[in-house]
Amino acid sequence: MTTGERVRYGGLLAASVVLAVFELFFLPLRLDGRVLPDIGALPFPITVVLAGVTMPWLVVRAGRIKAKAAFAGGPLYIWLATLLVFVVVGPGGDMVVMTDWRTLLLLAAGAFPATVKIGDVLARATRDDHDRADH
Repeated sequence: MTTGERVRYGGLLAASVVLAVFELFFLPLRLDGRVLPDIGALPFPITVVLAGVTMPWLVVRAGRIKAKAAFAGGPLYIWLATLLVFVVVGPGGDMVVMTDWRTLLLLAAGAFPATVKIGDVLARATRDDHDRADH
């Protein structure tokens, strides 16, 4: 792996950490008139959508650097580890992770599509190996 590829991969891992923190901190958003419009204080977990879009994209980008499932899954593993750190230890002893349906939705929206993309990377690598063996 070249130095440029290592730097790109490190950037993907760093983006995973930043996204995990951002998604956790903004998960409690509500439509209560403070930040967003007032619509009966409904929960507005928009960061769930962000996780569902960015995590598969990061996995695909990592898979393009090196077509191995463990390598491509690096952004997902770092994202999950960051979430775990905030479950165990919050900044200043505060609870960052909410114990309700939004946290479960965040985990599912980030992890499930990314896991499917890891499977795509593995299938592509296996297919490429098979094609090389045929020639």
